[in-house]
Amino acid sequence: MQGLSGSTLKLIAVVSMLIDHVGAGILGRMLILGVSAGVPMEGSLLYSVYSGMRLIGRIAFPIYIFLLIEGMQKTGNRRKYAMRLGIFALISEIPFDLAFHGKWLEFSYQNIFFTLFIGLLTIITIDRLGRLFTNTLMRLVLLVSVTALGAWIAESLHTDYGAIGILCIVVIYGFSYHKTLQLIAGSLVFLWEVTAPLAFIPISYYNGKRGLKLKYTFYLFYPFHLLVIYLIARALGMAQIPAL
Repeated sequence: MQGLSGSTLKLIAVVSMLIDHVGAGILGRMLILGVSAGVPMEGSLLYSVYSGMRLIGRIAFPIYIFLLIEGMQKTGNRRKYAMRLGIFALISEIPFDLAFHGKWLEFSYQNIFFTLFIGLLTIITIDRLGRLFTNTLMRLVLLVSVTALGAWIAESLHTDYGAIGILCIVVIYGFSYHKTLQLIAGSLVFLWEVTAPLAFIPISYYNGKRGLKLKYTFYLFYPFHLLVIYLIARALGMAQIPAL
Protein backbone atom coordinates (compact mmCIF):
# COMPACT_ATOMS: atom_id res chain seq x y z
CA MET A 1 0.00 0.00 0.00
CA GLN A 2 1.49 3.31 -1.06
CA GLY A 3 -0.81 6.04 0.15
CA LEU A 4 0.48 9.30 1.61
CA SER A 5 3.13 9.54 4.32
CA GLY A 6 3.08 11.96 7.22
CA SER A 7 5.67 14.19 5.53
CA THR A 8 3.53 14.35 2.38
CA LEU A 9 0.51 15.41 4.42
CA LYS A 10 2.66 18.05 6.13
CA LEU A 11 3.77 19.34 2.74
CA ILE A 12 0.13 19.65 1.61
CA ALA A 13 -0.69 21.54 4.81
CA VAL A 14 2.36 23.80 4.47
CA VAL A 15 1.57 24.73 0.85
CA SER A 16 -2.07 25.39 1.77
CA MET A 17 -1.01 27.53 4.73
CA LEU A 18 1.51 29.47 2.63
CA ILE A 19 -1.13 30.29 0.01
CA ASP A 20 -3.50 31.42 2.76
CA HIS A 21 -0.95 33.61 4.50
CA VAL A 22 0.24 35.25 1.28
CA GLY A 23 -3.40 35.99 0.51
CA ALA A 24 -4.00 37.53 3.93
CA GLY A 25 -0.65 39.26 4.38
CA ILE A 26 -0.11 40.66 0.88
CA LEU A 27 -3.33 40.63 -1.16
CA GLY A 28 -5.44 41.47 1.88
CA ARG A 29 -3.41 44.59 2.50
CA MET A 30 -3.73 45.54 -1.18
CA LEU A 31 -7.51 45.27 -0.87
CA ILE A 32 -7.52 47.52 2.18
CA LEU A 33 -5.40 50.08 0.32
CA GLY A 34 -7.78 49.95 -2.61
CA VAL A 35 -10.84 50.49 -0.41
CA SER A 36 -9.14 53.37 1.43
CA ALA A 37 -8.40 54.96 -1.96
CA GLY A 38 -12.08 54.72 -2.89
CA VAL A 39 -11.62 51.91 -5.43
CA PRO A 40 -14.41 49.27 -5.30
CA MET A 41 -12.70 45.97 -4.50
CA GLU A 42 -15.57 43.54 -4.04
CA GLY A 43 -16.05 41.58 -7.26
CA SER A 44 -12.64 42.59 -8.60
CA LEU A 45 -10.05 40.09 -9.83
CA LEU A 46 -7.86 40.87 -6.83
CA TYR A 47 -10.73 40.11 -4.46
CA SER A 48 -11.52 36.85 -6.28
CA VAL A 49 -7.89 35.68 -6.10
CA TYR A 50 -7.71 36.70 -2.44
CA SER A 51 -10.91 34.79 -1.62
CA GLY A 52 -9.68 31.71 -3.50
CA MET A 53 -6.36 31.74 -1.64
CA ARG A 54 -8.11 32.00 1.73
CA LEU A 55 -10.40 29.08 0.84
CA ILE A 56 -7.38 26.95 -0.09
CA GLY A 57 -5.85 27.86 3.24
CA ARG A 58 -8.72 26.28 5.19
CA ILE A 59 -7.34 22.85 4.27
CA ALA A 60 -4.25 23.23 6.45
CA PHE A 61 -5.62 23.20 10.00
CA PRO A 62 -7.48 19.84 9.85
CA ILE A 63 -4.31 18.19 8.51
CA TYR A 64 -2.23 19.74 11.28
CA ILE A 65 -4.73 18.43 13.84
CA PHE A 66 -4.60 14.93 12.38
CA LEU A 67 -0.80 14.93 12.43
CA LEU A 68 -0.76 16.39 15.95
CA ILE A 69 -2.82 13.43 17.17
CA GLU A 70 -0.68 10.95 15.25
CA GLY A 71 2.43 12.49 16.76
CA MET A 72 0.99 12.36 20.28
CA GLN A 73 0.06 8.69 19.91
CA LYS A 74 3.36 7.62 18.36
CA THR A 75 5.95 9.75 20.14
CA GLY A 76 8.15 8.12 22.75
CA ASN A 77 8.18 11.27 24.87
CA ARG A 78 4.99 13.32 25.06
CA ARG A 79 6.59 15.88 27.36
CA LYS A 80 9.30 16.72 24.81
CA TYR A 81 6.70 16.80 22.05
CA ALA A 82 4.61 19.33 24.00
CA MET A 83 7.68 21.38 24.92
CA ARG A 84 8.72 21.56 21.27
CA LEU A 85 5.29 22.91 20.29
CA GLY A 86 5.33 25.41 23.14
CA ILE A 87 8.82 26.65 22.26
CA PHE A 88 7.94 27.16 18.60
CA ALA A 89 4.73 28.93 19.62
CA LEU A 90 6.88 31.46 21.45
CA ILE A 91 9.49 31.67 18.67
CA SER A 92 6.79 32.22 16.04
CA GLU A 93 4.84 34.93 17.84
CA ILE A 94 6.98 37.91 16.80
CA PRO A 95 7.11 36.87 13.10
CA PHE A 96 3.34 36.21 13.28
CA ASP A 97 2.61 39.64 14.73
CA LEU A 98 4.91 41.35 12.23
CA ALA A 99 3.36 39.50 9.28
CA PHE A 100 -0.27 40.23 10.17
CA HIS A 101 -0.15 43.35 12.35
CA GLY A 102 3.11 45.06 11.43
CA LYS A 103 4.03 45.14 15.15
CA TRP A 104 6.66 43.29 17.16
CA LEU A 105 4.06 42.12 19.66
CA GLU A 106 0.29 42.13 19.35
CA PHE A 107 -1.63 40.30 22.07
CA SER A 108 -5.06 40.41 20.47
CA TYR A 109 -4.40 37.29 18.37
CA GLN A 110 -1.85 34.49 18.84
CA ASN A 111 -0.37 32.08 16.30
CA ILE A 112 -1.64 28.57 15.54
CA PHE A 113 1.16 26.86 17.45
CA PHE A 114 -0.46 28.07 20.68
CA THR A 115 -3.73 26.40 19.66
CA LEU A 116 -1.96 23.15 18.80
CA PHE A 117 0.02 23.31 22.06
CA ILE A 118 -3.10 23.82 24.19
CA GLY A 119 -4.94 21.18 22.18
CA LEU A 120 -2.11 18.69 22.71
CA LEU A 121 -2.09 19.28 26.47
CA THR A 122 -5.87 18.84 26.47
CA ILE A 123 -5.89 15.45 24.73
CA ILE A 124 -2.89 14.22 26.73
CA THR A 125 -4.82 15.06 29.92
CA ILE A 126 -7.96 13.37 28.59
CA ASP A 127 -5.94 10.28 27.71
CA ARG A 128 -4.25 10.06 31.11
CA LEU A 129 -7.42 10.63 33.12
CA GLY A 130 -9.30 8.18 30.91
CA ARG A 131 -6.83 5.48 31.91
CA LEU A 132 -7.32 6.22 35.60
CA PHE A 133 -11.12 6.01 35.61
CA THR A 134 -13.20 3.14 34.22
CA ASN A 135 -16.62 4.55 35.11
CA THR A 136 -18.27 5.77 31.89
CA LEU A 137 -20.06 8.70 33.51
CA MET A 138 -16.90 9.86 35.27
CA ARG A 139 -14.91 9.66 32.03
CA LEU A 140 -17.59 11.68 30.24
CA VAL A 141 -17.55 14.35 32.95
CA LEU A 142 -13.76 14.53 32.78
CA LEU A 143 -13.85 14.71 28.97
CA VAL A 144 -16.27 17.63 28.98
CA SER A 145 -14.48 19.41 31.85
CA VAL A 146 -10.97 19.13 30.38
CA THR A 147 -12.20 20.13 26.91
CA ALA A 148 -14.02 23.14 28.36
CA LEU A 149 -10.88 24.18 30.25
CA GLY A 150 -8.69 23.87 27.15
CA ALA A 151 -11.24 25.81 25.09
CA TRP A 152 -11.43 28.54 27.74
CA ILE A 153 -7.63 28.91 27.85
CA ALA A 154 -7.39 29.12 24.05
CA GLU A 155 -10.22 31.66 23.89
CA SER A 156 -8.77 33.72 26.74
CA LEU A 157 -5.37 33.85 25.03
CA HIS A 158 -7.03 34.71 21.69
CA THR A 159 -5.25 31.92 19.84
CA ASP A 160 -5.89 31.22 16.17
CA TYR A 161 -9.21 29.28 15.94
CA GLY A 162 -9.65 29.72 19.71
CA ALA A 163 -12.15 27.49 21.53
CA ILE A 164 -13.53 25.89 18.39
CA GLY A 165 -10.00 24.84 17.44
CA ILE A 166 -9.66 22.92 20.73
CA LEU A 167 -13.08 21.33 20.20
CA CYS A 168 -12.04 20.17 16.72
CA ILE A 169 -8.85 18.65 18.12
CA VAL A 170 -10.75 16.76 20.83
CA VAL A 171 -13.40 15.46 18.42
CA ILE A 172 -10.85 14.20 15.88
CA TYR A 173 -8.82 12.66 18.71
CA GLY A 174 -11.94 11.04 20.16
CA PHE A 175 -12.55 9.08 16.96
CA SER A 176 -8.90 8.19 16.31
CA TYR A 177 -9.61 4.55 17.21
CA HIS A 178 -11.55 4.11 13.94
CA LYS A 179 -10.26 5.81 10.79
CA THR A 180 -13.56 5.92 8.89
CA LEU A 181 -15.41 7.41 11.85
CA GLN A 182 -12.55 9.86 12.37
CA LEU A 183 -12.81 11.04 8.76
CA ILE A 184 -16.59 11.47 9.06
CA ALA A 185 -16.43 13.21 12.46
CA GLY A 186 -13.62 15.46 11.28
CA SER A 187 -15.52 16.47 8.15
CA LEU A 188 -18.66 17.21 10.18
CA VAL A 189 -16.93 19.23 12.88
CA PHE A 190 -15.36 21.42 10.17
CA LEU A 191 -18.54 22.03 8.17
CA TRP A 192 -18.52 25.63 9.38
CA GLU A 193 -15.59 26.22 7.02
CA VAL A 194 -16.60 25.49 3.43
CA THR A 195 -13.37 23.96 2.12
CA ALA A 196 -11.89 22.56 5.36
CA PRO A 197 -13.59 19.13 5.04
CA LEU A 198 -11.64 18.62 1.78
CA ALA A 199 -8.58 18.09 3.98
CA PHE A 200 -9.91 14.68 4.93
CA ILE A 201 -9.49 13.44 1.35
CA PRO A 202 -5.66 13.34 1.53
CA ILE A 203 -5.91 12.29 5.19
CA SER A 204 -7.92 9.23 4.08
CA TYR A 205 -4.89 8.10 2.06
CA TYR A 206 -2.50 8.30 5.03
CA ASN A 207 -0.45 5.10 5.17
CA GLY A 208 0.79 5.42 8.75
CA LYS A 209 4.41 6.04 7.73
CA ARG A 210 6.46 9.07 8.70
CA GLY A 211 8.06 9.60 5.30
CA LEU A 212 10.93 12.05 4.96
CA LYS A 213 12.63 13.02 8.21
CA LEU A 214 12.06 16.76 7.99
CA LYS A 215 10.62 17.39 11.45
CA TYR A 216 12.42 20.63 12.27
CA THR A 217 12.22 21.83 8.67
CA PHE A 218 8.43 22.05 8.96
CA TYR A 219 8.63 23.68 12.38
CA LEU A 220 11.12 26.29 11.22
CA PHE A 221 9.22 27.03 8.02
CA TYR A 222 6.37 28.57 10.01
CA PRO A 223 8.21 31.56 11.55
CA PHE A 224 10.46 31.88 8.48
CA HIS A 225 7.65 32.29 5.94
CA LEU A 226 5.86 34.76 8.21
CA LEU A 227 9.01 36.88 8.40
CA VAL A 228 9.32 36.82 4.59
CA ILE A 229 5.68 37.94 4.22
CA TYR A 230 6.37 40.84 6.59
CA LEU A 231 9.48 41.86 4.66
CA ILE A 232 7.55 41.81 1.36
CA ALA A 233 4.74 43.89 2.89
CA ARG A 234 7.30 46.30 4.27
CA ALA A 235 9.07 46.59 0.92
CA LEU A 236 5.70 47.45 -0.64
CA GLY A 237 5.03 50.05 2.03
CA MET A 238 2.08 48.14 3.51
CA ALA A 239 3.56 46.65 6.71
CA GLN A 240 1.65 48.96 9.07
CA ILE A 241 -1.69 47.96 7.58
CA PRO A 242 -3.27 45.00 9.45
CA ALA A 243 -3.66 41.92 7.24
CA LEU A 244 -7.15 41.05 6.07
